[in-house]
Amino acid sequence: MTGTARLRQRLADRITGQGLTDPAWRKAVEAVPREVFLGNAVFRPATDARGSTVYHPVRRQDVPEAEWLSMAYRNETWVTQVGGVDAVTATGPVYGLPTSSSTLPSLVVRMLEAADIGEGDRVREIGTGTGYSTAILCHRVGDRQVTSVEVDPATGARARDALHAAGHAPDLVIADGLDAREAGTDFDRIVATCSVRGIPYPWVWQVHPGGTVTTCLGGWSQASGLVNLTVRGDGTAEGRFTGEEVAFMLARAHQPPPRPTFTLHTGHERRTFLAPARIWSWTGRFLAQLAAPSAELLGAGPRAILVDTATGSQAWTEDTGSGPIVHQHGPLPLWDAVEHAFAQWEEVGAPAQDAFGLTVDGEEQRVWIGSPSGPAWRLPV
Repeated sequence: MTGTARLRQRLADRITGQGLTDPAWRKAVEAVPREVFLGNAVFRPATDARGSTVYHPVRRQDVPEAEWLSMAYRNETWVTQVGGVDAVTATGPVYGLPTSSSTLPSLVVRMLEAADIGEGDRVREIGTGTGYSTAILCHRVGDRQVTSVEVDPATGARARDALHAAGHAPDLVIADGLDAREAGTDFDRIVATCSVRGIPYPWVWQVHPGGTVTTCLGGWSQASGLVNLTVRGDGTAEGRFTGEEVAFMLARAHQPPPRPTFTLHTGHERRTFLAPARIWSWTGRFLAQLAAPSAELLGAGPRAILVDTATGSQAWTEDTGSGPIVHQHGPLPLWDAVEHAFAQWEEVGAPAQDAFGLTVDGEEQRVWIGSPSGPAWRLPV
């Protein structure tokens, strides 16, 4: 067994039970050489003196080969592009949001297992990225069954080269995977390796009735949930969230606008029954995002800050020593909406995220708790 084969086997051992359960996907992890898909450079995140995240390029030529291979076979996400700047061309540290990466392998296989992909399925992947997840798919169902869509031409070209080097030749498309104009309607499964604020409706009619759409529902409060939808013959889709704490980068078209510099206004002040610290749980953040979908959630612990990107409305909390108070300013009472969402959630027993579901039709999209007739919130579409 070669050195890289041993590394692949160890990776499969490491992620078994962390997303990897199906022997067929394990064989794919053991077969696909991840180092081929990292290219010649990745970004390593760090925190600067101001507390901001900065990404430093790490080039393959500058580290021992054994260290590079060790990096490739960690169950870790390696960012390959930040704000449109590729690690291979970066001349120094880069600030901004990651825009492409090689996602940690356990999350890749968990997404594919959640999609219930089997032999003979024709799969459309949204977001080729480095091509690693595409190669895993190709190993499982065959190159001819896989169509992968990448919005960035340079990223797509590198993925194509890496896939060919690994012996795979799926159908690769450079286009906006959220759009419908370049796609057919003959798929059994759609899997998206990016998060979306709402399900692009073309995904629903691109899948045969009985097929699935699997993606992360995300938003501007950095909350997300992995959801698996089954497409119906009437052009609607419905399914539940898995409850797992997984996240992908937001699709570029769904990224928030630049946040302007803002000042916290005193506004209208009142006491709140909702302890701000409760928002920071996985389900709490998700609820806040559903209640205030156009707002960003900032802060930590007892200080929660909501800033609406469209209207400039804001809500922020502070602890006065005798209980939390909230300040609200602007046309949207953001905290009122969040409080109401938490009250609805508590009325049905405050369940975990795996009790949530999503219904998609041509008119609206609703996230609900328990059943479609339970408490529900519309998504921005």
